[in-house]
Amino acid sequence: MTEGETILNKIVKSEAEWREQLSQLAYEVTRNHATERPFTHDDFPEVAGTYYCVCCGAALFKADDKFNAGCGWPSFTQPLDGAGVGESVDRSHFMVRTEVHCDQCDAHLGHVFPDGPPPTGLRYCINGVALRFEEAN
Repeated sequence: MTEGETILNKIVKSEAEWREQLSQLAYEVTRNHATERPFTHDDFPEVAGTYYCVCCGAALFKADDKFNAGCGWPSFTQPLDGAGVGESVDRSHFMVRTEVHCDQCDAHLGHVFPDGPPPTGLRYCINGVALRFEEAN
């Protein structure tokens, strides 16, 4: 097996390869579970499209499910149907939260909270730097 090879749909790369591919902030957020400062990533347009993982390109969220939660990070009511958005328990910072990550490459995306609007009641609070947006054609 070589570095960067996909194993059972998993993207496996060395830390050096991730550092070369990603900006410093994207690397810290996606690979080291950091969080970007709130209200610092507002360059996503208000048009139809899809949000992809900045690390591996997996489709994660639809623009139709994005809403303004006022929290300073892009927020979504649900992942894209069939998207590989996994969950794990995060006990950092003296809290217990549900972390969300990309199942394909294990990138840290953000957290999900049970205080979102209908229809799901969920708020996927995602670091903008962990996403890449493509407008629908």
